[in-house]
Amino acid sequence: MGKNKINNHKLRDFYILWITQSLSQLGSAITSFALTLWLYEKTGSALGTAALTICTYAPYVVMSIFAGAVSDKFDKKKIMLICDALAAAGTIVIFILYRNDNLRVWHLYLINVLSGLMNTVQQPASEVAYTKIIPKEYYQKTGGLQSLSRSLVSIGNPVIAAALYGLAGLDAAVAVDLASFAITFVALMFFVKIPETKDEQKNDGNVLKLAKEGIVYLKENPMIFYVILFMSGVNFIASAFDATLPALIIPNPRGGNTILGIVSSCSGIAMVVGSILATVMPKPKNRVRIVYLSMLFSLATENFFLAFSRSPVIWCIGQVLGWIFVPVMSTNQNVIMRNSIPENLQGRVYACRNTFQFFTIPLGLLFGGFMVDDVCEPFMVGKEGMLSLLFGTGKGSGAALMMFILGVAGTLYCLLFANRMRKYHYSDN
Repeated sequence: MGKNKINNHKLRDFYILWITQSLSQLGSAITSFALTLWLYEKTGSALGTAALTICTYAPYVVMSIFAGAVSDKFDKKKIMLICDALAAAGTIVIFILYRNDNLRVWHLYLINVLSGLMNTVQQPASEVAYTKIIPKEYYQKTGGLQSLSRSLVSIGNPVIAAALYGLAGLDAAVAVDLASFAITFVALMFFVKIPETKDEQKNDGNVLKLAKEGIVYLKENPMIFYVILFMSGVNFIASAFDATLPALIIPNPRGGNTILGIVSSCSGIAMVVGSILATVMPKPKNRVRIVYLSMLFSLATENFFLAFSRSPVIWCIGQVLGWIFVPVMSTNQNVIMRNSIPENLQGRVYACRNTFQFFTIPLGLLFGGFMVDDVCEPFMVGKEGMLSLLFGTGKGSGAALMMFILGVAGTLYCLLFANRMRKYHYSDN
């Protein structure tokens, strides 16, 4: 009992920051989902609603390197407070425009760009803040808890947002978002202490110079850079999967919108289980090996389960297998980075990670959509014999073929990188 009290005291600031930031993320996700529903009602365009995500990702990919330099140069707590306040201001602007019946589609795109920019600056500052307030021996446990909260947000926000939007429109979603912002802002300002180090005070170089130092660090530390590059390829394949999944399930006689929602929710449920697993599992002997083996298992199971089956139950099992070890991977990657990167460099290195690791997501979405619509579906029209036996017939069979292609590509990719990464070894000892 006494030991637990000591542990809780050591993690006091983490628990406050983690709970309130998770609450804020839920509020933002609810507003984002409600705006997607509003936009689809207005335009009826899937591409138009997807553009909201692209507008959010664009500054995240393009500006992350410079944002990391900013986070290393200035006080982390002030950066997080300012970014939260500006993001909340954008939500208030949307609310005012909506209430006065002046909200237009281009307003949402612009606000999403600004919101994405705030997240781009805040995210590396937040990562460093967590490093400052978490004792090293708790990196794995806290990493698992962070994955758990992200999983719960991904499960809960569509349900809550749809309910709020259906009952009270956009007003209710915005109200919940602003309430969560207020709680988070007050908690961060008055109840969380983020220490400032002497090294941080010496970061007086210009932003371009600091950004360059982040890239140089990655070049000089190939283990970390290889892990980031590996995950970049995984994100490309996973994003192509995301673009393919609706085209597989919705046209299927046993599928449809409801089944797509159920199958998609299985990934969130699997990540909750995986997050708990990452929290309680013992420290591995080689965290690099855990990263690529986790992704090998995911990509070599899920895609094939969905490619060869026309059963919703099998689709759900495939989703669980594909996502259950994702939190284990992300937790181990975070532990590697937190332990390996000097604290005064973490902001700019994390930001470089964001650019190199996530720029493939929009590319994967475009690639997956193009392959399904313009290559695989036309190829499967009128096909009989072995191909129809494996992938079915009619609309959706091309998406099944694409799932098979992604399964083969993902498996070969992981095996190739595993061979290259065998020489890299990382343990906490």
